[in-house]
Amino acid sequence: MTDAQETLLNLLEIEQLEVDLFRGTGQGGETSTRIFGGQVVAQALSAAYGTVPDRLCHSLHAYFIRPGDPEIPVIYQVDRARDGGSFTTRRVVAIQHGKQILNMSASFHVEEPGRHHQHPMPQVSGPENWPDRNVLRAEELDRVPEHRRADFMRPRPIELHDVEPRDLFEPEIVSDENHSWFRMSAAKGSSPQMQHCMLAYASDMNLLGSSLRPHGLTWMSGKVMTASLDHAMWFHAPVHFENWHLYTMDSPWTGGARGFNRGSIYDQNGTLVASTAQEGLIREITPRKS
Repeated sequence: MTDAQETLLNLLEIEQLEVDLFRGTGQGGETSTRIFGGQVVAQALSAAYGTVPDRLCHSLHAYFIRPGDPEIPVIYQVDRARDGGSFTTRRVVAIQHGKQILNMSASFHVEEPGRHHQHPMPQVSGPENWPDRNVLRAEELDRVPEHRRADFMRPRPIELHDVEPRDLFEPEIVSDENHSWFRMSAAKGSSPQMQHCMLAYASDMNLLGSSLRPHGLTWMSGKVMTASLDHAMWFHAPVHFENWHLYTMDSPWTGGARGFNRGSIYDQNGTLVASTAQEGLIREITPRKS
């Protein structure tokens, strides 16, 4: 287990302060400048699970309200909206500096039998055929402004291989379809609830970038400001995130400085384990007039 993976596992084991009140660490995610959105979603889900002992989450819907401050803890208030015979509903509010930074609703369902179908997994070359994200970033370090290099090369817990990776600094215009392989080896042996939290964390990676692809933009191109506005996730099948999963994404629409993105997460056997949707800010940066 790497230090970054151990840090993530510790981040998701949030502290219970009181009945329905929890505290999570702000530091340790994908960036040091603000709390990574997937981290807040995952901790909010962990807080909700702290009040739901007998069933698993099947969907969550979150709004990012303010940037998170990594220098202080995050307080999570859980509202027990409903405890039903088959479904349980929770509302979670994440608070820093006395203000909401995220609110999330999550629904939990007892296991039931039912009819099944799914779309097939896309035919994409396996993870062994694509370079690791960290290797690619090390090769591009000279192109990164010095003040951003530490964050650019920050150790990260999720192993990620982009399919047909693009140039981060001079990206071409390409299809909105976007594929990545990802996993976290330290997930092995984790509970189903923790598997959900780890996948929720990782599901915020690369998704917003789908809406930038048809416009020849990336978050490193210096031409656009991006931020996740909301995040939705549906869990369909058991998650074993220590194994490779294919994250296949697209963006059906952009407009009004926003981009809409969808994702499907498959295990290597082709089982659809989760789906995602997210809208994000994609505001173009206009040079200041001298």
